[in-house]
Amino acid sequence: MTKRWNDVRPYFERDTVMHVATLLPDGAPHTVPVWIGVEGDRLTMFTMADSRKDRDLQVDPRVAVSVTHPANPLDSAFVRGRVVERITGDDALPIVDRISEKYTGAPYDVREGLTAFYIEPEVSWARDYSGE
Repeated sequence: MTKRWNDVRPYFERDTVMHVATLLPDGAPHTVPVWIGVEGDRLTMFTMADSRKDRDLQVDPRVAVSVTHPANPLDSAFVRGRVVERITGDDALPIVDRISEKYTGAPYDVREGLTAFYIEPEVSWARDYSGE
């Protein structure tokens, strides 16, 4: 088990679908599968502007992201942190495309109505069950 971001970071550099949890207006958790990118010491993600995630994060920037290894679901990691930057419109497209290229090898096909986020990790955790 590890708690340092630099040790946990490789889990989030994979091209596997991850899960993000935000907080609904009543404080209940809301979780959805997402694509995640890593830029510097931050996580990045995107969504449609005014989606549930976008609205949640504008009210409360706290977020949790978890990931499991596709070949071994016990090999997993999570990050709790907060959104430190929200980017909209054409300014979001370079971030969106970098994430899309990681997962699909191509720019994202939707070109408008997107919002991107930079997430600063505050708590990191991972457990390597790969046997390596």
